[in-house]
Amino acid sequence: MLKIQESPETLPSGEIPRTFQVCVDRYLVDRLSPGTRITLTGIYTVLERKTLRAADMTSAALKLPYIYGLGYAAQKTGARKFDAVFTAEEEEKFQMMGRDPGIYDKVSRSIASAIYGHDDIKRAVCCLLFGGSRKVLPDRMKLRGDINILLIGDPSTAKSQFLKFAERVAPISVYTSGKGSSAAGLTASIIKDPSSGEFQLEGGAMVLADGGVVCIDEFDKMRQQDRIAIHEAMEQQTISVAKAGITTILNSRTSVLAAANPIFGRYDDLKQVAEQIELQTTILSRFDCIFVVRDVRTTDQDKAIAGHIIDLHMGKNLIEAEETDIDINLLKKFITYARAKVSPRLSDKAAAALQNFYVETRQNVSDGRAKANKQHIPVTVRQLEAIIRLSESLAKVRLSPTVELEHVEEACRLFKVSTLSAIKNGLELGINVPVDMAGVVLKIEESIKKRLPIGSKIAHTKLQEELNARFQNPRAIEVAIVNMIRREELQHFEGKRVLMRKK
Repeated sequence: MLKIQESPETLPSGEIPRTFQVCVDRYLVDRLSPGTRITLTGIYTVLERKTLRAADMTSAALKLPYIYGLGYAAQKTGARKFDAVFTAEEEEKFQMMGRDPGIYDKVSRSIASAIYGHDDIKRAVCCLLFGGSRKVLPDRMKLRGDINILLIGDPSTAKSQFLKFAERVAPISVYTSGKGSSAAGLTASIIKDPSSGEFQLEGGAMVLADGGVVCIDEFDKMRQQDRIAIHEAMEQQTISVAKAGITTILNSRTSVLAAANPIFGRYDDLKQVAEQIELQTTILSRFDCIFVVRDVRTTDQDKAIAGHIIDLHMGKNLIEAEETDIDINLLKKFITYARAKVSPRLSDKAAAALQNFYVETRQNVSDGRAKANKQHIPVTVRQLEAIIRLSESLAKVRLSPTVELEHVEEACRLFKVSTLSAIKNGLELGINVPVDMAGVVLKIEESIKKRLPIGSKIAHTKLQEELNARFQNPRAIEVAIVNMIRREELQHFEGKRVLMRKK
């Protein structure tokens, strides 16, 4: 007996997927695994119940409907295998799009065009949708080509809208929320059939989205044991099951697009990244790009965003978007075509540039660790593979069979503005001081200079208490101290417990 279910992307919003029991025999037995998409041919049959057990007396169903399977055609949904048929006109149009020098910018602008700004995030989501090249080595070892992206930052910065758009435009996609997801719901579960008493294996979201994208919102709200369950699925792209006498391995060749909030709700420039991200290093290293999305409070920025949103509600932006952006249905077909037909490989110049960038980045991060605390977001070989995948996806956007130097340079730039920027804290990124606080901050800095002669030391907490008793503004005191540390006028010692004035 098999159980089939409607595919998630064809399901109307708000409806529960329908399931049917399928009875197969002879050569059709033990040929399918959970998550496989099939086109079934069979006979819809209704079986009369001959006997009624005590448990069945409460049920009104006296007939058992099922499908007698005569045959099926399995759809190929791997890294480069999509069961899609393109006409000659469509292929010619896609080839013309690939030859367009500005196709990368056009596709990036078409990614969630209603959202103002966040250009680098749109480019990274574009790379995620196209994906890299999956490779199988001679010893049967597999290297993943799917790209994982994490968006972490302030509320109301359109993180969930990026996830919703990726779900709509990806050929195969599943959207889920971290709070309402369990380890079994994301990977696989074993259920007991009430009629036969046998155990059955049911695939979760990452199995159903094999060959597509899984969008996980509220990633930080997931329980720790549930996040650990998707470690294997994100890197090895398989899910191992050993429960109730069933031992098997399921494919989960999916890209993960996740969104999370910091521990304190908003991102604080004055705190280290490790203090604000409640995620382990093991899960962070599996993301190719980590974007810290900050709500920058400046008058010009607020005015531009407000004007964009008002124009959007008045319908003024829709006409311009239709002229410049690629239609969402055409974009979906173009992504399917690129993933099915193109598998780029690195050129010699691109490989040398990647090697040099990785060595230089490791050295810079090591120097930063020596000067400050250990970084929460590591730079390992996985990050080198991440840049390779980004380079391959950029070549795939242009339908190029070879990764050139320009693709590597853009991939390195995306990696710098995402993961490497996330590694830095407010000291390196700079702090946005509100206008009403600027005068108080200057007074506090002058007070610190009068209190501390050059070369003298004081306990950090003692200095804060003295300043707080005078100014009664803890936030402004923190900003003043951090500003002076950034200008190298103050320096921390003894695990940030002691401050010394340098100049």
